[in-house]
Amino acid sequence: MEHVLPKLGKFATETNGTQDEAESTVNVFSTKNILFGKLRPYLAKCVVADSDGVCSSEFLVLNPNQGVVPSYLAATMLQPEFIQVVDGSTYGAKMPRADWGFIGQQRLPLPTEGEQQAIADYLDTETARIDTLIREKEGLIELLREWRATVISELTLGTNLPSLKKATGNVHMPNIPAEWSVVRLGKYAKIGNGSTPLKDNADYWQGGTFPWLNSAVVNLDEVTEGSEFVTEAALQACHLPIVKAGSLLVALTGQGKTRGQTTVLRITATINQHLAFIALDPETFHCEYLHWTMTGMYGALRMVSDGQGGTKGALTCEDLSRFQVPKPPIEIQKQIARQVTEETANIDKLTTHTLAEIDLLQELRSVTIADAVLGRIDVRTAT
Repeated sequence: MEHVLPKLGKFATETNGTQDEAESTVNVFSTKNILFGKLRPYLAKCVVADSDGVCSSEFLVLNPNQGVVPSYLAATMLQPEFIQVVDGSTYGAKMPRADWGFIGQQRLPLPTEGEQQAIADYLDTETARIDTLIREKEGLIELLREWRATVISELTLGTNLPSLKKATGNVHMPNIPAEWSVVRLGKYAKIGNGSTPLKDNADYWQGGTFPWLNSAVVNLDEVTEGSEFVTEAALQACHLPIVKAGSLLVALTGQGKTRGQTTVLRITATINQHLAFIALDPETFHCEYLHWTMTGMYGALRMVSDGQGGTKGALTCEDLSRFQVPKPPIEIQKQIARQVTEETANIDKLTTHTLAEIDLLQELRSVTIADAVLGRIDVRTAT
């Protein structure tokens, strides 16, 4: 198919009409209009409206001209080459966005209306097939995550063991093996948090060599290097805690997944005010066991931080001190830690493999769209 390459402005008219009674940030659209996200990360979002409605002004609203099939135009605007060019034109530091003045000047292939419809029909079928496969893989990811959480919980709470159980009175671990005990962390660990030295004081940061950590480290399986580095002057003046390797770190704040997450510290370091350290007696608690246990009890930590349904939204060192965990004999803790590490590693491999398959399917979807709209395949013979 031989395609002409007119500018996008010849395909459609930008409407961006606003409701009189609405704020200026709301646009109206009609059936068959095309909504294209101007704001990162929504540049790759482009849909044909199936009804009238309103949307954010961060969506470009296009009304296809006569002779332009809406679904064909939407697919053409989703091709990777087009998205890449538009992405490179975005402006604004905090919320980069694209401008219709630039977008409307981009040239796109415009076959006959019949060919447009054939391409749109072909892509409807092919992308639906690929999207079904992606959804199945995404469902598998969710099952793997649930399986991982179950493995951690069952092993660290001993629910998988055939031994005699005893009631604990704790809703988060109702029954544990009879030879285990339930203890408050504060009885067997030193718990505290840190602070952030003044950023505009060069004496605290310039030439610093001592690792200082922020709450982002809880997203790591273990911490082996500093987020930043502070000086000896900062350690002294700001009374920063010296946290030894083998301690646990817990995020005290964060509205996303961060709050309540735990990681193992593998270096000696200090921390900011959004982290707490749990320094353990190795004869009493194995750090990897306690890490996995608190990972399995993440939901319980979130409930504590939310004040049992209130608006607290943070953990405190006192909360952690009172927090109850199971305490098996130390050798059992080590065995559990090894088993959890091995089993979660196997699950994580499956998860990584499945995520890679999703990436390949998404790439196939993009290539399928590009091949069709750029005439690299003849859709009349491809179906």
